[in-house]
Amino acid sequence: MKRTIIVAGIVMLSASCSKFLDERSMTKLDESQVYSDVNLVETSLKGIYANWKSIRTDEQGLIMMMGTDETQQGAFQMKSDPNKGGLDRYDGNLNSTLNHIANQWNIRWPVVNEAAKIVKGLGSGTVTPDSREAKLLGEASFVRGFLDFQLTMYWGEIPIRDLSRETELGFRRQPLKDVWAFIIADLQRAADNCPKTNDPGRATSGAAWAMLGKAYMSAPVSTGLRDFSKAAACFEKMMGDYSLVPYKDLWDYSKINTAESILEFQFSPASPNNNKLQFQIGSRAVQAFYGDGCYYSGYDKIVPTHYAYSAIDSGGIWEAGDKRRQESIRYDFTYYGDVPTLDPISWEDLGADYDELLPHVKKYEDFRTDKHTDNKINNMWNSGKNIPVLRLADIKLCYAECLNELNRGGDAVNVVNEVRTRAWGGVLPDDKKWQAMSQDAFRTAIMDERMRELFAEDWRRIDLIRTGKFVEFVKARNKWTKLSGSIQDFNTVFPIPDTEMKLNGDIKPSDQNTGYN
Repeated sequence: MKRTIIVAGIVMLSASCSKFLDERSMTKLDESQVYSDVNLVETSLKGIYANWKSIRTDEQGLIMMMGTDETQQGAFQMKSDPNKGGLDRYDGNLNSTLNHIANQWNIRWPVVNEAAKIVKGLGSGTVTPDSREAKLLGEASFVRGFLDFQLTMYWGEIPIRDLSRETELGFRRQPLKDVWAFIIADLQRAADNCPKTNDPGRATSGAAWAMLGKAYMSAPVSTGLRDFSKAAACFEKMMGDYSLVPYKDLWDYSKINTAESILEFQFSPASPNNNKLQFQIGSRAVQAFYGDGCYYSGYDKIVPTHYAYSAIDSGGIWEAGDKRRQESIRYDFTYYGDVPTLDPISWEDLGADYDELLPHVKKYEDFRTDKHTDNKINNMWNSGKNIPVLRLADIKLCYAECLNELNRGGDAVNVVNEVRTRAWGGVLPDDKKWQAMSQDAFRTAIMDERMRELFAEDWRRIDLIRTGKFVEFVKARNKWTKLSGSIQDFNTVFPIPDTEMKLNGDIKPSDQNTGYN
């Protein structure tokens, strides 16, 4: 008879009841022993990666893309779920009881806590450089640093989960300067210890240097830690290890983990390793016409804003000849010669707001789920393309921003033109080459370029927050935000969930973010 035993969050299997009794002391390892044993740490770390990538699946993987100037919720979603509609309207429904926000908070902290246990366990003594222990320590530090980076961008002051100082820190929200210093220290430790190469989906030193650079350029000015020179130096340490590939290859499921990929989450159409994104972002009108077996069916959970899908002469961002446009956004819904209409969903009664056949997110469409393939999946629910986390073009554009801030505008323009040359298939027309411009003009232009390059890759909210453009751009470009007219400066961060304040004695209602009290 076999029995599963859970010790400090790690699953072990005993061969029999008698063996379990004989090895009782082994099953009662305390956490300091468990998290200093590299074999058990490896098991724990694999679980961390699995839980981390699950954050980017299904509807929960889209929540942080709602309410930006790049993507917004579909019209039927706004009508059918007014509470969640607060994420785009920025009205009273965006409050501490909104479960979609609580879920985003709750799904990150267990991963942070587990990573913190590894950092404490492996980091409590001297770690030999390049050893297995050092690499695992680096990876755990990277995951904690990455998620803390997101958490503080989304919520501001957050608890610091340094278990060696738990008595001192408790579970209180900590000053931003301390939070960002902690993130930078984590990512520096990761850069120093992560392996140069690793299994797909796991952190490398390149990923760590990239995120450390992002941290230096994103830390609030008030912390005194924003440093474009240090950020640029971080990017310079890793960019040479990667190269740009044809843009369409980034979204080809047969060409995963390309030379441009720094880190991407590994998925496939096979359950349970699918990500379900297409089910959420495809078209309801297409689903009504062709069913779940059409690979771009879905439920309009997020759709591009008019600004994100339109040409420049129509008030958007796209220039003629930019190959990224058709790879990123679906404009044509013709399916094997048939053209769907809105007739089957007329019951929605959306008036002028129907958007099911307006442009949709295309990057995550997975033809392997279509009923015309031999895979016999026949359901877009099983979409399973890899999801990029970090890639070279993103870092090149970040690097260009740093160069501009360091008064190296000419160099910044050259770096952007490298990315744009790829966008035009390798030959950038003279009229599409960026020329010298003022520092302020570059700041404006780079935000559009990042949207073209990184559309729907989950960086837009962070880009808007770190540049101070969140309220201005969202209010002007997000249809629902503009119609509501409710967005205010305090909406740059989310409310601390009510459940957290009830369960965490160190965070009281008086600690709530301003505006949500």
